[in-house]
Amino acid sequence: MPVGTRYVLTAAVAAASLIVGACTGAPAVAPTPTAAAPAPTGAAPSPDRSGLPYTATLKDGSTFTLAPSIVVKLEAGEPINYVFSYGSASIPLFSPQYLAGYERSLPEAQAILPMNGTAIAPASAVQDINEQIAQIQAQFDAGQIDCLSVQPTGEDAFTRITNEIMAAGIPVFTVGVESNGNEFTNFTQISTNEGAQAAQIVLDWMERTGNDLKVFAVSGGDPTQNWAQGRMKGFIDTIEAAIPDATFLNDETSALVTTYDPAGTFDAYTAFIQGNPEVQLIENVDIGAEHAARAIEDSGNTGEIWTIGWNVSLGQLDAVERGTQIAALDQQWGEQAAFGAVACAEFLKNGNILPNTQELKPVTQENVEEAREEFMQFVEE
Repeated sequence: MPVGTRYVLTAAVAAASLIVGACTGAPAVAPTPTAAAPAPTGAAPSPDRSGLPYTATLKDGSTFTLAPSIVVKLEAGEPINYVFSYGSASIPLFSPQYLAGYERSLPEAQAILPMNGTAIAPASAVQDINEQIAQIQAQFDAGQIDCLSVQPTGEDAFTRITNEIMAAGIPVFTVGVESNGNEFTNFTQISTNEGAQAAQIVLDWMERTGNDLKVFAVSGGDPTQNWAQGRMKGFIDTIEAAIPDATFLNDETSALVTTYDPAGTFDAYTAFIQGNPEVQLIENVDIGAEHAARAIEDSGNTGEIWTIGWNVSLGQLDAVERGTQIAALDQQWGEQAAFGAVACAEFLKNGNILPNTQELKPVTQENVEEAREEFMQFVEE
């Protein structure tokens, strides 16, 4: 889940738009050449509809052909209908920042191509796969989607509907979570690599500070998600490779469930620390590290237990500044939410497929003040 400190796609991403194909390890999407029929004598030549955005060979070998209704709109200069679907409108930190990223992307996309934008998300306090898919299906069935960006909640959960919509000639881009459909680009980090990066930050901090940690634990709001388990697995594997006698009190299959509720998360960490006083570091894989830091400090374990977690909030920035949280790993939610609108505009206007350029940005004591200034710009606006 997939916090961005910048909520509009940068010029650097737009400049990369000449790259055709997603940089996610999947085969690049290649244009399918189509021979144009000769125009009748005396008639105007037919427009060239070979290659992108009109046709392409997809990852599974099938052929994408842009829907005739979208072709008509493009040739008439009419606005296309862009739909952005994300997992929940009610998760603290995540939901408002995703919505803000979407909103800030529209003017940039509309400067490229006329576009009407709609954002949809379940109202539930956790990401609801079934409801999210039902919302997308309803828009699709009503003919309201000309280009779609989806923040999925699992690698395979959205493959069927993504492929169905792509087969109908409607471009799809996914963001925030790894996914396996025929989408043109999957704009996100790779979760196991994120976990390994988090572990390396901890190892570097241990060497720099002289803290010799041996006992670790992993946790998250919903550890069943593939991105959560990937972050945990990458973290565990990297720590164990560097510290052969490290002990993990749990793993990605038995992680502490904290929920996304602040009070419930704090209570979960408080109880875990009371029951496991030997723990020295707790990884949180989503938005709860600030509450782990509070539980550590309130239990009198400052300087004995530390945490590391994902995303940015005032609570996490404060915990990083105090030293209880080693780092906040900013996956730049705003960039994820902003990607789809510009990707759709570039694809339909210019036949360009924007690549996956997402990077995880660690916030540590060395750059916490800069991160705070950037975050406060978002809060104050």
